[in-house]
Amino acid sequence: MSESRATTAAPGARADGTQESAPLLEVRGVTKTFGSGRRRMTALDGVDLRIGRGQTLGLVGESGCGKSTLARVLLGLERPDAGTVRFDGSDPFALRGKELLAWRRRVQMVFQDPFASLNARMSAADLIGEPWRTHKDVVPGAKARDKRIRELLALVGLRESDAHRYPNEFSGGQRQRIGIARALALDPDLIVCDEPVSALDLSVQAQVLNVLSDLRTRLGVTYLFISHDLSVVRYISDRVTVMYLGKVVEHGDTEDVFEQPRHPYTAALLSAAPVLDTGRDPRREIELQGEIPSPFDIPSGCRFRTRCWRAEDRCATQAPPVVVRERADGAEPHTALCHFPLEAETAGA
Repeated sequence: MSESRATTAAPGARADGTQESAPLLEVRGVTKTFGSGRRRMTALDGVDLRIGRGQTLGLVGESGCGKSTLARVLLGLERPDAGTVRFDGSDPFALRGKELLAWRRRVQMVFQDPFASLNARMSAADLIGEPWRTHKDVVPGAKARDKRIRELLALVGLRESDAHRYPNEFSGGQRQRIGIARALALDPDLIVCDEPVSALDLSVQAQVLNVLSDLRTRLGVTYLFISHDLSVVRYISDRVTVMYLGKVVEHGDTEDVFEQPRHPYTAALLSAAPVLDTGRDPRREIELQGEIPSPFDIPSGCRFRTRCWRAEDRCATQAPPVVVRERADGAEPHTALCHFPLEAETAGA
């Protein structure tokens, strides 16, 4: 990779100045606040994001960093105060009536708790077919719907006989498979997965992740995968976006981010992840000092400076630049929002 540089290059720019193919989802400068007056909280602050067709983008960060708010904006459940959202080139917030209903078919969600997200009084078949009550033209006719339910059950690794069972008769992993089948019922282009395996045992997590990976290969579905578990994110994601207090602080190819983190916060997150290697160099363990600042009172300059061991005076007065590390293959570059980005030899030191 070439030498890093500070820039404000548009996401998706190649090293040769050309642009990658249009992404399925592109977010630019999205800001979202809640409250009013002195009790105004900035949940998202100028967020940029892009996901290519058929890709999986992992979204990570501590609780309260804005991940769920961003997911709600992308699902059309919250309207941003500023910025733009483009889904397949269109602004979903400009749609009305039938156009809006058609767009909602294209974006679905898999929830964190597979038991709380399923109605205990509905059978698996009823749960999977529930979206068709609103989108009646997707699978018209009772026979066609029965056939499609069987197909969806098979896709997520369940049996046809499971169609008439109820949520309490399934294990946690099986319930999450039902949730995935329900998300697939409308043939979406994008599925937002909000901590979809955090409530499951490790062995079951692996099974559900394999189901999601297989579905992406077979159906070409695109994922936004939100998780606190870095090992899960590394396994399933093509690219990773790291958020801190409402801002994207690092973004890049999964292996680039995990092997050569540029932002001190990312390095600290990776350092805190448990590993089996008992011979791990203790110098690579980073212990952050202090608490996460309140979103009602975000620090000036760099918002991470109050916990950063590399912070200097200008970090308190100047907003950090976007530092770009170009990729030799011309793919989307590795970016970090930092005055003093880490290099390979210092990351985690």
